[in-house]
Amino acid sequence: MTIFFSNPPWWEGKESRGLFRKKRWRRGVRAGSRWPFTYRGRCSPDNPRVRDYVPYPFFMGYATSYVAKEIGADKVYFRDSIAIAESYKSFFNYLDEINSKIEFYLIESATPSWEHDYNLIKQIKNKYPHLKIIIAGPISTSDQKWDRNYIHAIIKGEYEKNVMKVIKGQDGIIEHDLLTLDEMNNAPFPYFDDLIYDRYFDGNPIPMHELAPQAHIWSSRGCPFKCIFCVWPATMTGNDPDGENKRSVRQYTSDYMEAFLKELTSRYKFKAIYFDDDTFNIGNKHTENMSKVIGKFNIPWFAMCRADTSKLQTWNIMKENGCRGVKIGVESGSQYVVDNIVNKHLDLEYTSKVVDHIRSLDMSVHGTFTYGLPGET
Repeated sequence: MTIFFSNPPWWEGKESRGLFRKKRWRRGVRAGSRWPFTYRGRCSPDNPRVRDYVPYPFFMGYATSYVAKEIGADKVYFRDSIAIAESYKSFFNYLDEINSKIEFYLIESATPSWEHDYNLIKQIKNKYPHLKIIIAGPISTSDQKWDRNYIHAIIKGEYEKNVMKVIKGQDGIIEHDLLTLDEMNNAPFPYFDDLIYDRYFDGNPIPMHELAPQAHIWSSRGCPFKCIFCVWPATMTGNDPDGENKRSVRQYTSDYMEAFLKELTSRYKFKAIYFDDDTFNIGNKHTENMSKVIGKFNIPWFAMCRADTSKLQTWNIMKENGCRGVKIGVESGSQYVVDNIVNKHLDLEYTSKVVDHIRSLDMSVHGTFTYGLPGET
């Protein structure tokens, strides 16, 4: 029983913008991103450069550690080709080296990357026919017609426990089986590769763009809201792709997070911590507890937040414990669009007051917006 957790390359050729602009490679991000996409990066294949946006592959990192604990670390392989800006040639050279040692190959995919990923999967299966290919990620909840000649198993949702089911003999479509709150808080910490821990980068909110290396972490899983664009709570940390059921959030305990942060900061010299939860500040108690935990480590930190899920005083506690900036989802300047199209139900007038309050604390605010929503002019 051996498995390779792979976040393979995703390149889409060179392009330029504007007159006399230098051509740059268009690269993609998938695992670790709520909205996989491609962008013009600073890197080229096999030539990584710092400060390209690269998220940490959270689901894959947790599953790697979980499976390693179950079957042994020597039977688990992990490679984040996106983080190292790996070329397809180098990727297949690595597969040539290890293919005889592995039985299962797992890729996390989503709708924006699926056409690319499926073509790559067919290349892999044709070259290494003994590999049993596992599909994970948001694509698993789509209405794809799965070609079982190429695909051994399709895992829905977060995949720690479900990967073990496949390794033990199940195949086909594996339905959601999420970690319980107790299982989550007793699971091993996510895997960080000593050779590439410093490759993950997000430039917002400022001044995070000046701080590298940075650790991207979670203090929770899931989100109770049903914004139409947010894929993880609908497909990964929950089973509600149509937004018709109740969604839940599971939060890590202070003890778990303190032990995790202690290990991370002792192993690596991070200059910033970024809480990339779906919504970090759900509930004052959790937000205050996490703020006090990270405050013990004397390191700048940032978080993905929502404007109306904690009290004004809670932002003060975040600031007092080292928070330098936050991201807040706004999506549109139209209240009608926010309520009736995005399904966010966020009071924009109150959001404006919260932003003013946060900035008065000398914290930065990065607003995230969605362009081209129905109903906008």
